[in-house]
Amino acid sequence: MLRLADLGSTKGNIVKVGNEGTVKGQVKWFDAAKGFGFIVADETKSDILLHANVLRSFGRNSIAGGARIEAVVQITERGSQAIEILKIETLEVEVAQDALKTILGEDVEVDPTAPLLPARVKWFDRGKGFGFVNVFGSSDDVFVHMEVLHASGLAELQPGEAVCIRTASGPRGQMAWDVKVWDEALDQG
Repeated sequence: MLRLADLGSTKGNIVKVGNEGTVKGQVKWFDAAKGFGFIVADETKSDILLHANVLRSFGRNSIAGGARIEAVVQITERGSQAIEILKIETLEVEVAQDALKTILGEDVEVDPTAPLLPARVKWFDRGKGFGFVNVFGSSDDVFVHMEVLHASGLAELQPGEAVCIRTASGPRGQMAWDVKVWDEALDQG
């Protein structure tokens, strides 16, 4: 398969519409309410449209700005657009610890070998920057902060959405330090 860099830039160069290639890059921004966002390609630094349907086909409703992504991209008459997501990079433990330290102002010990726990989103308020999930079989609330979602590559959660989490004990109880969408967690076993 061709790489997008092999196709040239859509600005100033003549590029055959319909050509496809793979690209690695970073999510510039994604707005679930608008239904689209953009990826910035590593090699060409060009913007690539990311439509919500493509993200949903990968099993996600949202993705955070800054998330690393690999996608199949097609050149159209209107520019480059992602037509399939191949990979979204997973959370590194150090990133999670940094996110928790930002939230709490102190170090919280996380266990990367902790099991992923199935949970359902109770509520999440993007404006407030936090929400709660409940682990299946328990009525106890687990705190989820926006910084942790971003570190996990997500932008927001919807009430009732099924996710998997890893938790740590914080000063006010259990906190999610790793959040994965249900399909991604199933793929990881």
